[in-house]
Amino acid sequence: MFLLNKDPSHDQALDPTDAATLSVEAAREAERFLKFRKNHQPTPLKAMPALARDLGVAAVHIKDEGHRLGLGSFKALGGSYAVIKLTLEEASRALGRTVDISEIETPEVRKIARGLTFGCATDGNHGRSVAAGAQIVGAKAVIFVHAGVSEERVAAIEHFGAETVRVDGTYDDSVAVAERVCKDNNWVVVSDTSWPGYERIPGLVMQGYTAMLNEILRDLREPPTHVLIQAGVGGLAAAAAGFFDIVYGKKRPKFVVVEPDRADCLYQSAVAGKPIKIAHQEPTIMAMLECYEPSLVAWRILSRKADGFLTVGENDAADAMRRLAHPAAGDPAIVAGESGCAGLAGLCAVAADHSLRQAIGLDANARVLLINTEGATDRKRYEAIVGAKPESILADA
Repeated sequence: MFLLNKDPSHDQALDPTDAATLSVEAAREAERFLKFRKNHQPTPLKAMPALARDLGVAAVHIKDEGHRLGLGSFKALGGSYAVIKLTLEEASRALGRTVDISEIETPEVRKIARGLTFGCATDGNHGRSVAAGAQIVGAKAVIFVHAGVSEERVAAIEHFGAETVRVDGTYDDSVAVAERVCKDNNWVVVSDTSWPGYERIPGLVMQGYTAMLNEILRDLREPPTHVLIQAGVGGLAAAAAGFFDIVYGKKRPKFVVVEPDRADCLYQSAVAGKPIKIAHQEPTIMAMLECYEPSLVAWRILSRKADGFLTVGENDAADAMRRLAHPAAGDPAIVAGESGCAGLAGLCAVAADHSLRQAIGLDANARVLLINTEGATDRKRYEAIVGAKPESILADA
């Protein structure tokens, strides 16, 4: 299903707070923080000329986040950035002066960090990022995982020294439990979704993502005409939509939000004209996108800067995974998880439908930007869908 954005606020200016959070200056600061991460390397932006020809467009570029900071997902940029930023702010208050990221390993800052505990709910990747951030600064982390999170993803979180707590129900249930338990224990909630009265920290998480967007700007020879990005609660999609609006202004690319049709809270919010919580449906293989209520900050941005909302099915995602694993001749192979390839699934759906192409102006001159938001973060599921191990895909590339 596809819906053009007809919200009355569509194409209005960003809220001043959101504009500051997603500014070019903020993106540069987020990138500066990355220089203090021991395993930081910019991720590649991969040109896919054969894919572009197959889809009838001029160019397709995919930012491959499958190896970001060793965590396998773009989420590595958000939660850990927020944890480090909040730790430095607490140290600044305690020491009575501004504490910089360059001091993150000093005894004074480590002592303060040891008294902090960070908590969050997760589908897997965000929790791993928060856990990694806590390990970097020397703080504690307690991560709440819902019933659908695989044991492999739980183990990946615990690898960073975090405690995990299993919660019955969905992602949204784990968000509610995390908020309550953290409040009762005076822990800091580092959520990638927002609700009334809780917006700044999710904003910091989104700010962390802008480091990736700045990398894209440097690597693209020409600006994109179309951007299709997948969404759960909408944090990454909103960060990208807002950032590209700031950078390109009236020449910004057409922006389409892609969701699983079994967890389409942003699409349904666009239908309703306001952010709404939708009913829990059958689980989707796009587990990192299985969210039933949008982030309020994300909705505030996307209602103004998204041009359309698109849903894709289970087979669409699986087909996109296989298409990236076994690309047409001349294109690089990409290991994309079930959620990571959703943007491509959306592009394929639009490209195959003449009316959808017309709706967003996807013609032979279109230059499309996608983001592979995760690699094979659940290896067993990846191998079952693609029919090969992730390392064999890359070895054959």
